[in-house]
Parts: sequence; structure tokens; C-alpha cells
Amino acid sequence: MNLGATIRINKVAVTAIGAAVLVVVLLYKNSLPTSNLAELQDGDSHVSLKKLLSAAIDAAERGGTIVRDIRLQATLHEQSKGKTKEGANDPVTDGDLKSHLTMFHSLSKAFPGVQVISEEHDTNNVDVTSVASASTISADVESTIKSDEKVPVEDIRIWIDPLDATQEYTEDLRQYVTTMVCVAVKGYPTIGVIHKPFENFTAWGWVGKGVAAKLHVTGDQGGPKDDISHIIVSRSHAGDVEAVAKQAFGDQTVVIPAGGAGFKTLAVIQGDADAYVHVTLIKKWDLCAGNAILNALNGKMTNLQGDPIDYGNKEQYKNEGGVLATLYQHDYYLPKLQVLKKS
Repeated sequence: MNLGATIRINKVAVTAIGAAVLVVVLLYKNSLPTSNLAELQDGDSHVSLKKLLSAAIDAAERGGTIVRDIRLQATLHEQSKGKTKEGANDPVTDGDLKSHLTMFHSLSKAFPGVQVISEEHDTNNVDVTSVASASTISADVESTIKSDEKVPVEDIRIWIDPLDATQEYTEDLRQYVTTMVCVAVKGYPTIGVIHKPFENFTAWGWVGKGVAAKLHVTGDQGGPKDDISHIIVSRSHAGDVEAVAKQAFGDQTVVIPAGGAGFKTLAVIQGDADAYVHVTLIKKWDLCAGNAILNALNGKMTNLQGDPIDYGNKEQYKNEGGVLATLYQHDYYLPKLQVLKKS
């Protein structure tokens, strides 16, 4: 027996087996979903906005599933965070908190260098190991958006509202409830996602790139219908907005009370209202997603002085200048509201 030859043959066999194993490993790695691999191995400190849009959709829809299931099971465990500026109860439920955990941590895991700002906060010693990273691939996005853009991590802020219209949620007014994600780049609302969990409907927009194919946008070019403006306002924090609207636009103005800033902004986009007006304090996580979708449609959201709303600073999360949101003819409505003082 030629021992040397045997050793050489075994070495060749080991080398061949090693190469085969390497091939299998590489094939397996390439077959994995790119939701985790792409961002974690990207060392250039830039983030793909296309992947971030897909992740935002995934996070909003996963949060919406939690919100819906808890409402259907009637396990809200409602508590109060205190009173609003207008003296109304400010509730929080298991829907808010559990949706927050999934939305916040799925996005943080997919984009670990990006600041995520949420209405809610983690409870003590919360275990988030079971929260999967948000998927960075969406069939809807892939079929609609053909190009990408990468921006520095430090320029991005992600604003999330894990459950918009909590008061209405506790009252089982399901039509008003949404979950929302917004991506602001250098403070400018660039990507917005609004998901209606009880209708399984998701609206999204990316400024300069496109909007969701299923998003119905009215063809009406705006302005009052038959000289009568239809203004949508908050039902739970209305303040004096109904009187303000009628003073600004006439006694024939139709005032539509509704819950949730996301619902109201979508009503403007879809032609159910001419303008969304809010005259009291409102948080920026309520506004950012709708603001971004309006921007993607060449609509506009400003405060009542006509200034754009900046989303670049986590600490400056309050918008105290009121809100005017329109799809068309912003300049028609704004001058009629500028006599108002900031609340």
C-alpha cells in the first residue's frame, strides 16, 4: 500500500468537501431574506430609503395586526396617561404598548443606527428577543418604485405612532384607528405609511418616487364644493375649531368631526374633505406620516402660519402652531386661518 498516495488522496478529498461545504453555506446565505443581511452588513453608514420604506410598511402592518387582535379579544387593559391640554382623558391600552414593542424594535433591529421616535415607551425589563427584524422587501414597493436613494444614517429620523386614535379605539370606533410610520430626512417628511388595521388597507408615499398603487386619490382639483367647504376636525380635541372653521369659511361650512390624525389626513387625500384643520397642540408622530404622503402627492401640510413642520429633533415633538392639511389649493384656505393666534 502506498501511504503517501493515500494521504494525498485524503487531502484532495478534504479540500473538495471543504469547498462543497463553503458553496452550500454561500447558497444558503444568499437564499435568506435580505431583511436582516442587507442593512447589517452595510458599513458605509448610508441607508437605502427603498428598503426603509418596505420596512416601514411591514412594521405598520405588524403593529396593526396586534392592535386589531387585542380589540377583537376585548383585552385592552385601558389606563390613563393623564389629561390633554383641553382636559380630555388621554388613554393608553395594551394595543398601544404591544404595537409599540413590535414596530419600534422591528425597525431598530433592521436599521440599528437609525433613531426611532415613538409615542410610547418600553416597560421595565421588557423582552424583545422574539421581535423579528422588519422585512426590507415589499412586493408592492418593488412593483411601484424602480429606483433607490441612500442617505446618511444621521440624517434620518423615524417617527412612529403605534396606535392613532386611542380614544376611539377604546370606544370601539374602529374606522378611525391607524398605525403609522414616517421617515424624515433632515427634518423633511419624505416617506409616510398609514395602515388601517380593521380594513386591511395601507397607504404609503415616497416624495419624488411614488405612492401605493391602491391609494385612491380624488381627481377633484380642490376648493370648496359648490362654494361650501368641507372641513374635517378632531372629535375628541375639537376646542373651538368648529367655530373657527365657520368664521373662516362661512356659516355654510360643513364640519366633519373624526378621530385620528391619520384618518383625517387620508380623508383629505381621498376627497372626503377639502381640508383638515387643527387649532390646538398635537404631537408630531400624529402628523408626520400623513405629511409625507401629502408631500408625495404635491399636497401640503403646514401650521396655521403657513410654516412647514420640522421633524428633525426628537425633543421637539410638540406642534403648537395648529395644522392645515390640503391636497389642493392650500393658498385658498391658509389666509382665511392666519388671523388665528397660536394656541
